[in-house]
Amino acid sequence: MSISRYELVFTDVTGATQDVVVVERTLYKGSGGHPVYTDPTGIIRAEISDRGEVRVMPSGGHQAPARAVRARALPEDDAEDPAPPSP
Repeated sequence: MSISRYELVFTDVTGATQDVVVVERTLYKGSGGHPVYTDPTGIIRAEISDRGEVRVMPSGGHQAPARAVRARALPEDDAEDPAPPSP
């Protein structure tokens, strides 16, 4: 089973959480052969292995490589069945 969404957790050198970004799977694969995930803006792109290893990919100039990034799998949405509960 492949995971379609992750939270990427970016941390600083002290280990304190700095930012959390949700990314979704694309049709592309990275240089390691693993799926590429991106945020809705396309600025954050990451190759995530089946073991949860993250490689953030540059999407433009002047980006500093992220040092510590963790991937947390998100549960699948039930967006295909948005039926409201019955009264």
